[in-house]
Amino acid sequence: MALNCGIVGLPNVGKSTIFSALTSARAEAANYPFCTIEPNVGIVSVPDKRLGKILSYIQSEKVIPAIVEFVDIAGLVKGASKGEGLGNKFLANIRETGILCHVVRCFEDDDIVHVANKIDPISDIEVINTELALADLETVGKKIEKNKRLMKSASKIDRTEMEMMEPVLQELEAFLSEGKPARALTLTEDQQKYINQIHLITSKKQIYLCNVDEDGIAEDNQYVKAVKEYAKGEGSEVSVICGKLESEIAVLETVEEKNEFLEAVGLEESGLSKLIRIVYQELGLRTYFTAGPKEIRAWTFQQGWKAPQAAGVIHTDFERGFIKAEVYHCEDLFTYETEQKVKTAGKLRLEGKDYIVKDGDIMHFKFNV
Repeated sequence: MALNCGIVGLPNVGKSTIFSALTSARAEAANYPFCTIEPNVGIVSVPDKRLGKILSYIQSEKVIPAIVEFVDIAGLVKGASKGEGLGNKFLANIRETGILCHVVRCFEDDDIVHVANKIDPISDIEVINTELALADLETVGKKIEKNKRLMKSASKIDRTEMEMMEPVLQELEAFLSEGKPARALTLTEDQQKYINQIHLITSKKQIYLCNVDEDGIAEDNQYVKAVKEYAKGEGSEVSVICGKLESEIAVLETVEEKNEFLEAVGLEESGLSKLIRIVYQELGLRTYFTAGPKEIRAWTFQQGWKAPQAAGVIHTDFERGFIKAEVYHCEDLFTYETEQKVKTAGKLRLEGKDYIVKDGDIMHFKFNV
């Protein structure tokens, strides 16, 4: 699974504006469709208040946050699955991402054209979702035909697997033909592993990002309410953001200036900070920390990883020569205030190769190569 997020949606819904604010990078943005042709890629720091709290108890020269990658993909249109609007290229870019952030326009502005000349977020969502389902339908159809050809010359083991999976592929084909996403189909673990090999777009989790105007931040407007109801039906996350407001925050130079701006508009934190955390969580990513006088650093690992795998994030030698890990949780540090007091309280532990790392662990690895 790719560990990045693709930003998708119809043209002129605010994708590039939001991407620019996310990364403080210059994504090409203009008031006409297809202004973004090649995907823009940005590396974004993951907001984590725990880093600052750790620094208040363990003095260090620098603090390094975790990161996540966002990809700004050009606007899709109706017919993209058949190549409309450079659709084939855009769909290929989407396949390479791990999760989708679907930007939906939930504001009215006569100065910004809409490709359908109307504001209807549910219709916009269904256009995109239908095109993604049609693209997957073609992929599944090709897989079924390929299996039929290979069945004649396949080994007994491969032929048995193909025969077992043929009904699954046919059920998936019928599902997609109704415009439903592959992720909504209930599959066994083995079936899911098989389907994952096909790299279907609609298997990816999707977050709906409602782009509102300044008035829509304080209270959900009718468009946001409609999106939330739609997302509830398919079990997807929803986040609300004002792209225009976020772009104004992004150009401010200091944290103090940004906090003052947020306070002035009645927000505790930016919508982008919330979005980044949602993406990080939905990708199955978690954070452990290392802390010392040189640096306090957040390291990203996949939920469910054991200690040697997590150690390998720092360096492959750490995983290859893993012996043990000294571990305590950051909440223990916040409670006891010093590492020595954490140790005295019996909260610092030595863990072996089978330890499943927890989000928020502070770790020190012992290894030998």
